[in-house]
Amino acid sequence: MRTLLALLLSATAAIADGQRAGQFDYYVLALSWSPTWCALEGDARDAPQCDDNANSGWVLHGLWPQYHRGWPTHCATSERPPTRAMTNEMADIMGSSGLAWYQWKKHGSCSGLSARAYYALARKAFAQVNRPQVLRKLTTPVTLPPRVIEEAFLKANPDWDPDMLTITCRNGRIQEARLCLSKSLTPVPCGQDTVRDCRLKNALFDPIR
Repeated sequence: MRTLLALLLSATAAIADGQRAGQFDYYVLALSWSPTWCALEGDARDAPQCDDNANSGWVLHGLWPQYHRGWPTHCATSERPPTRAMTNEMADIMGSSGLAWYQWKKHGSCSGLSARAYYALARKAFAQVNRPQVLRKLTTPVTLPPRVIEEAFLKANPDWDPDMLTITCRNGRIQEARLCLSKSLTPVPCGQDTVRDCRLKNALFDPIR
């Protein structure tokens, strides 16, 4: 029994240690609805992203290297970490330089790119998405089926198919829109670990402040 357990543990360790930068199947572009993050976390931190005049809607959570099953994180890489100037430059679309740093450490290190190239690719992917303008026109909180958010994105981006996008929820609220992209940033069908839509019948969607 001990021998079997030791083998299992060593196999698990080998998988964890075998995550090499640049070896993955596709990206997930995660866009976070800022009012949700502010309500659940940001307001308590007095985050600038949550100021009444910030006008933040969909912000870039991250660009994540993904396997068809599972995903790599915290990969060993010969690339140098980003400078403070690099992370500060990402705050306009990510909300904070701290998030930009964390995303590089956890996900960008697995991309096989330099920090500068990874941030440039993430910015390019973010810019390619037509974020539904209709959602910015809300003035009061609404409760709606998550598929309404998905349909709004599909209408704004007619080249996408439903299996390329998933909407997530957290604590009864619309949380994120996640788009699956090839390494060249072409929308592709999501893997099984990603294509899991929010299962709530209705979820709260707060307006931009």
